Amino acid sequence: MIDIAEIHSIRPSKLNDFAGQEDIKTNLKIYLEGAKSRGDPLDHTLFNGPPGLGKTTLAKIVAYEMETEMKMIIAPAITKVADLAAILTSLSKNEVLFIDEIHRLNKSIEELLYSALEDYKIDILIGEGPSAKILNINLPKFTLIGATTRIGLISKPLRDRFGIIFNMGFYTIDELKPIIMRTAKIFDFSCDEDASEEVAMRSRGTPRIAVKLLKRVRDFLSIKKLNFLTKDEVLKIFVAISIDKFGLEEEDRRYLKFIAVNYGSLPVGIETISAALSMERDTIEDYIEPYLISIGIVQRTSRGRVLTENGLNYAMNLI
Repeated sequence: MIDIAEIHSIRPSKLNDFAGQEDIKTNLKIYLEGAKSRGDPLDHTLFNGPPGLGKTTLAKIVAYEMETEMKMIIAPAITKVADLAAILTSLSKNEVLFIDEIHRLNKSIEELLYSALEDYKIDILIGEGPSAKILNINLPKFTLIGATTRIGLISKPLRDRFGIIFNMGFYTIDELKPIIMRTAKIFDFSCDEDASEEVAMRSRGTPRIAVKLLKRVRDFLSIKKLNFLTKDEVLKIFVAISIDKFGLEEEDRRYLKFIAVNYGSLPVGIETISAALSMERDTIEDYIEPYLISIGIVQRTSRGRVLTENGLNYAMNLI
């Protein structure tokens, strides 16, 4: 079991230690240095991309590099205007407010952010009827960092208030390998180059998944009382936990087999897939499909999901 200190050691705290996303790092470094030189907070920033690519880590790095604190909340936890008002009025000068899953923010609550982001003030209605009053509250300058897996669900008025928008992509195998080797050392074992590449191939281009796989690898090594991971050993482990060389797991295979058996190369709607697999639509769209699309075995079209030729060949081998 990983303790808190171990979790923090896995997540880099400095921008220079963050692996991958090189274009984002280059530009973010310039924006951070510019803001610090002026004594201003970083402009409001939105990180968009599939889960596990480092959006939360980058938000924490921004706070660290700006030498300030960070408040963190998940959008669905903000259920009332008063909740957001309380958070905003508790911020200190130049502090970072990180809202995860910001696309799930209630639209009526979202409107309170507009003046907060542009003018650093909010207007709160107190009381009801003729005796109601509007309370004007000035806020310190702060940085809002939003994280989303679905930028298209964020309203245009809110999206336009982010001065910086970064779209994060999947990691390459070469970008994942140093993350894997560093994390293995934290988990108290080491691995050679070939073993780290095998783990990287199955990590779906995602550091979070790489770390999750290394936890399972550590379990197997612990039982065998080994502290070094070889390619042969890692291949045996992935056979045991049913993860293939593309990083596909049982849920992915169920998804592909359903489309192949029932629709072949014809399109099928997401609601049909969701109902047939008894799987939430959000799970399919956020966790399963992005990677399948990125490796070219599924396409999203206006008529539905379609298996590519490679996808159909892969699925037919499962049947």
